Amino acid sequence: MAWQPAEDGLRQLSEYLKNSLSGHDRNKQKEAEQMLTNARNNNDYVNYLTYIFSNPQFGQQLSLNPPSLFLIRYAAAINLKNHLKFFYHSIPKDQLAYIKSATLSVLRDPNPQLRSFSGTVITETVQQGGLLQWPEILQELLSLVSNSPGNVPPETQEGAMAALAKVCEDNRKLLDKEYQGQRPMSVMVPKLLEFASHQNPKIRVLALSTLKSFIPQKSQVLFSALDVYLQTIFQLATDPDVQVRRIVCQSLVQLVDSRPDMLAPHIDGLVNYILAQQQTPGSPDLALDAAEFWLSVGEQEQLRDQMGPYLERIIPVLLAGMVYGEDEVSRLGGDENNADVEDRVEDIKPQFAQSKAGRGVTSEKEEAPGTPQANGTSSKDADLSEGEVEDEDEDDEEWDDEDPENAWSLRKCSAAALDVFAVNYHSAVFNIILPYLKENLSHNLWPKREAAVLALGAIAEGCMEVVSPHLPELVPFLISLLNDEEPVVRQITCWCLSRYSEWASRLESPADKQRYFEPMMEGLLKRMLDQNKKVQEAGASSFASLEEKSGDKLKPYVEPILRQFTECFRRYKDKNMYILYDCLQTLADNVGSEMAKPELVNLLMPVLIERWNKIQDDSREMFPLLGCLGYIAMAYGDNFAQFAPPIFDRCIKVIYSNLQHHMAFMSGATVDQPDKDFIVTALDLLSAIIQAISAEKSAPLVQNSQPQFFDLLSFCMEDPTTDVRQSAYAVLGDCAIALSSSLDPYLPKLLSIAIRQLDLDAMPDDDSENGFNVLANVCWSIGEIAARAPTSRISPFIEPLYQGLIAIIKNEEVPDPACENAATALGRLGIPCPIHLAAFLKDYAEPFLQSMSKISTSHEKASAFLGFNNVIERNPQAMESSLALYFAAIAQFPQKGKQGAEYSEVRASFARVIQGYIGLIGAEGFNAFLSGLSPPVRAKLRDGYGVGMG
Repeated sequence: MAWQPAEDGLRQLSEYLKNSLSGHDRNKQKEAEQMLTNARNNNDYVNYLTYIFSNPQFGQQLSLNPPSLFLIRYAAAINLKNHLKFFYHSIPKDQLAYIKSATLSVLRDPNPQLRSFSGTVITETVQQGGLLQWPEILQELLSLVSNSPGNVPPETQEGAMAALAKVCEDNRKLLDKEYQGQRPMSVMVPKLLEFASHQNPKIRVLALSTLKSFIPQKSQVLFSALDVYLQTIFQLATDPDVQVRRIVCQSLVQLVDSRPDMLAPHIDGLVNYILAQQQTPGSPDLALDAAEFWLSVGEQEQLRDQMGPYLERIIPVLLAGMVYGEDEVSRLGGDENNADVEDRVEDIKPQFAQSKAGRGVTSEKEEAPGTPQANGTSSKDADLSEGEVEDEDEDDEEWDDEDPENAWSLRKCSAAALDVFAVNYHSAVFNIILPYLKENLSHNLWPKREAAVLALGAIAEGCMEVVSPHLPELVPFLISLLNDEEPVVRQITCWCLSRYSEWASRLESPADKQRYFEPMMEGLLKRMLDQNKKVQEAGASSFASLEEKSGDKLKPYVEPILRQFTECFRRYKDKNMYILYDCLQTLADNVGSEMAKPELVNLLMPVLIERWNKIQDDSREMFPLLGCLGYIAMAYGDNFAQFAPPIFDRCIKVIYSNLQHHMAFMSGATVDQPDKDFIVTALDLLSAIIQAISAEKSAPLVQNSQPQFFDLLSFCMEDPTTDVRQSAYAVLGDCAIALSSSLDPYLPKLLSIAIRQLDLDAMPDDDSENGFNVLANVCWSIGEIAARAPTSRISPFIEPLYQGLIAIIKNEEVPDPACENAATALGRLGIPCPIHLAAFLKDYAEPFLQSMSKISTSHEKASAFLGFNNVIERNPQAMESSLALYFAAIAQFPQKGKQGAEYSEVRASFARVIQGYIGLIGAEGFNAFLSGLSPPVRAKLRDGYGVGMG
């Protein structure tokens, strides 16, 4: 006999379920949630949930009205699904069997939401137990969709297909594995292809969507039936249902990415089809799905190169898709002067700290320079002390950032596709759009003007060479459009000018600069104080881009730029303040000490300090403000010392309060989880101040801080958050460079902590990338300490330091930056402790030299070899098997001219070692050894050190 509930229990649980979704009475809701948690202890809890979810009849038994009945059943489904997710393996088999049979019955329920949730419960059951625990589910669902029992209602077929789609989408890899010699996919794919031609369009859509989800994983079963699949896709291309055609377009996009070779023979028909769908009246979603085809094609060389003959047809459709639609025009049009309106909190995007704490040696593979991110925030770091490398998320400059609509749209997709075609076809694209530009750049309808400016900006990267001859005419016209009566046109014009600002910045003659570059710069600066806030944002973001591209060529214009920035500080509301910080830090990054002139400092700092004093310690605006001040400190150098004490003290306060908050949270106190970005940005600013100002002025700040600076730093060095540790070790290394005497008393404590961070086994697997960034900084800071600390401080730790560093160097899974920093640190440990390392030399010489060979010449590398040479002199015989590598490394260092003089100390050290080996093995033996080296190395040694002459 089937399980039956007790009426009292049924009534009680139903009440809890109903109240658990009672949003208007939070107390009742919390009480119900607690009672449901307690109810889990009842052995029949799962049965009750299943019964309520699957049996609408109990509503009559409890005299429930239809809305309450639905709410209770829905709550039961949610709780059942969650119970399966967290407690599946503790559910008895008989209860699991009941869940399976009852959930299948809900597929016949008239309510579509409950049918849909039935699929969710089925999917969760399969997800937790695996297909082998419920192998018949696929066949049962397929039978329901096929109507094989006969007289299956259409709603049940839809529910079964939806459940099947959920199971497939969430278990794609499972379905493609063999079970007892067969892959479930071998059954699924033919049935799904059959359902793709079902008379019910909802089933066609779900079947096609499910097949589409298999494409990215390159399912062997699906690809073996690819001809049939393509045939099915092409047959459905003219389906009367728009949603079906949307899935067809999406499927074609997936196939472009996965199997362009299969589509290549059909390119003519595909172009015709995509263009037709893109121009379907009243179907913007379908048009967007179609337009994305061009973006995917642009990334596939096999198809991209076939597009040339179709450009005359494709480009005009893209241009048409870039014009705002009627709804958008009515919403966006009009001169909205809102610069004096305060921003709402929800209008401001969440801000996150941008780590600039990456440290280390520079490898031969130079990093690409940072570019402005999509939100206008520069990814370039402040000036870094020698040997540091940037740790940045490089982000391509986005053409569509100034679009008022944040959501992906047909307009944006069309512009992105035009950009792709311009990059690939250059002048062919420009020649097609030139008549369009001439007709529309001055159009009396602003949406036409705006789209033309967008098109001109979109082709900038790909068509710069062919557009350049027209820029002397176009740039002044664009500058005039900065005064357009429509804010949306002014906005897009700012962005378009930023795309051509590199051209203007490279002009050499004073007359050309005066005619084009200066008006462009002045125009963007003026728009930064537009009466429309979105135009202000576009102007500021575009000016930041111009700064990046102009570099130090802005030096003659620093004063007028800063005058405009200071006025922006006075007028901007909260949201645009974020992009203003970026403009200011990018300027500081590019003109450096030019900003440190007293009159310019007096111009800027009062408004910046006023903002500093206004912002609360827990405001997220602290992130960009602290970052900006770091750039200012580096640009001002020692001139920043006059502002440093209160800023330094506040950073200490921010770090301390957030560490306390973290400790309270970890102890179980009722406080929100702390945001460690406050600690990260404060540490980064402290790092910049320590680098920027003289040791005489920074040492008192460190020594007099409350709480004590290095005690606070020690907590950060062991913080569970990787970004905090990464920044903390950057500060530690900076202190080693600038404040070694202040650091000295704390070295035993701090080195003990650093050594624990060298343990690769202690690094969490789920955060290995960030963990290696931390490791790179740990090794860098150890190297900086080793280069300056006395032997007495380092020698007690030499063995664990050696063991930790050599394990890193020898581990092939450690990325190059961490490995190279470890090798550099190991080399530099030979400066204070050569005798202690001499016993290990035979073991570490070869991996050390191999790592050094990847690093470009720098003072850090030279310092590492000074230490390494010290160790060799204490144990020269240990180098027997590594001597050829060592002499190749000697030959890598510059020997003549300015660079040779720059590295004279390490060259003198090499010379001593060479003479030592000549004395050890004799001139004849040494010459015999040299003869085995490559001719370029021998030549370098002969020219630089006078050996191998005879």
